[in-house]
Amino acid sequence: MADRRLRGWLGLVRLLVDTHALLWFLAASPALDTEAYAALSRPEHVVKVSAASVWEVTIKQAAGKLNAPDDLVAAVEATGFEALPITLSHAARAGALPSHHRDPFDRMLVAQAQLDGLTVVTRDPVFERYGVALLPA
Repeated sequence: MADRRLRGWLGLVRLLVDTHALLWFLAASPALDTEAYAALSRPEHVVKVSAASVWEVTIKQAAGKLNAPDDLVAAVEATGFEALPITLSHAARAGALPSHHRDPFDRMLVAQAQLDGLTVVTRDPVFERYGVALLPA
C-alpha cells in the first residue's frame, strides 16, 4: 500500500524524513509505522534529513522540551541518511507557500520535498494540503 505513494526517479525511492519520524527511527520506537521503518531501512532508498530538522531538534533540546540524542548529527550520519542543506531556492519556496501551516520547519520540509521530488515520511496530516507525496509514519 505505501509503495504506491513513494515518489522515485527512474525507480529510485527518494525520501525526506520529518523530524518526529527521524527521532522515532533513531530510537527504534514502535511509534513509527512498520512500513515507514522498512522503507527508511532499505539501503537502496535515498533518505534525506533536512538541516531544518536538526535545527528544530537542537532548539527544542536547548529549551528542555525534547529528548533526543546528544549528538544528533553523529546519530543521523550513522544511519547512512543524507544531509539535505537549505538552499536559497528552498527558502524562497518555503516563504511563498500558502499558509496551511505556520510551523517554519515543516514549511521548509514541504518546500524541499516539492523542489527536490521527495516523498515525506510523516504523520502530520497538514502535509497533505501541500500536495507532496507522503509515506505515513
